Amino acid sequence: MKLRRLTLATLTLTLLGGGYAVYQYFVAPADGTAYKFAAIERGPITASVSATGTLSPVVSVQVSSQISGQIREILVDYNSVVKAGQLLAQLAPETYEHRVRQAEADLEAARATVAVQQAELYRAKVNLMDAERDYTRKQTLVDKNFISPAELDKAQTLLEAARAQRRVVEAQGKNSEALVKQRAAQLGQAQVDLGRTEIRAPADGIVIKRSVEPGQTVAASLQAPEMFVIAKNLADMRVETAIDEADVGRLKAGQEATFTVDAFPGKRFKGTVTQVRKSALVVSNVVSYTVIIDAANPDLILLPGMTANVRITTAQKDSVLKIANAALRFRPPSDEKSAPAARQQGGGGMAKGGGRPGGAGSGKLWAPGKDGKPTLVEVKTGINDGTQTELVDSDLAEGREFIVGTASAEKPKLATPRMF
Repeated sequence: MKLRRLTLATLTLTLLGGGYAVYQYFVAPADGTAYKFAAIERGPITASVSATGTLSPVVSVQVSSQISGQIREILVDYNSVVKAGQLLAQLAPETYEHRVRQAEADLEAARATVAVQQAELYRAKVNLMDAERDYTRKQTLVDKNFISPAELDKAQTLLEAARAQRRVVEAQGKNSEALVKQRAAQLGQAQVDLGRTEIRAPADGIVIKRSVEPGQTVAASLQAPEMFVIAKNLADMRVETAIDEADVGRLKAGQEATFTVDAFPGKRFKGTVTQVRKSALVVSNVVSYTVIIDAANPDLILLPGMTANVRITTAQKDSVLKIANAALRFRPPSDEKSAPAARQQGGGGMAKGGGRPGGAGSGKLWAPGKDGKPTLVEVKTGINDGTQTELVDSDLAEGREFIVGTASAEKPKLATPRMF
């Protein structure tokens, strides 16, 4: 009987102790909290903007056909090195050769017409001289009363007609001369079109694209069809990258940039920002601006079309005090409850304007107090590189530690009783 009572008492104490332990573990608050710390460091810091872009030659020329026709022959291919004026392709010239011969015949006919008009003009001048002599002679005879005045009037009429005929012939001659010039211009146009059947390189470079094949017909009625693309110099490349509108204000021409390409993951290339275009690009309601970065390619290993992962340096300082961004984001639980809105904005105390060069920001740091509770420290911040932020407060010392988070141990999981 005594053994049974002792067993029940022991079981009761065990249950009470287990319940108290569970209460302390899951319900009761802890007396103290362990924190993680980060110290203020001194060193260089670099603010940058990251984006992706596409490589392209600095100067590329599209070679097109200004006339329509069938491609008779192609003399170059991809990667062919060409010189200015070099023949790239040949269109079928027969149609344009016939046009040249037709224009030559039209020109000869116009010149013959001019010759005829010159003969007509000479005859009109002779007739006019004859009419003038006849009028003068009859006027003398009228003065001596040898003929009637009617004969003089008739001579005067013939004289006026001869003068009018000369003017008509002179006008026809000028028209024929203009027609000769017109026919000559048509012949020149036909010869130019015949010359355009030979597609030649407009500049020195290398063929990076070929869009046509022998036997293909090109039609230049509405738009000149692209046949080749020639890169003038692959030793100079450029990266076209789209920068978000929130970051474009930090960029300007002359800033240094680095980029990598997937083809050479361990190699970093250098470039310089040469242009920040003011024309906005709107894609899915996202506004961005095109930034041009020029880079040297002396080894010719960068190829057009490669994807470049770009990092543009917007600000850089050599020796400054800096702290981990986690310290600026940290907020103790009591402060979070009193200011929930501040926690939602800026990551809970992250510096405002900290990534902008030339614009001072502000932030909050929490240092361990003497009673173990976090103590607020207001700070002024400068640039940040995504992981650390510059501190511009002169009274902060290097090595001073601030809270970046809690370091509470993970609670062990309670074992689930097995039924079998």
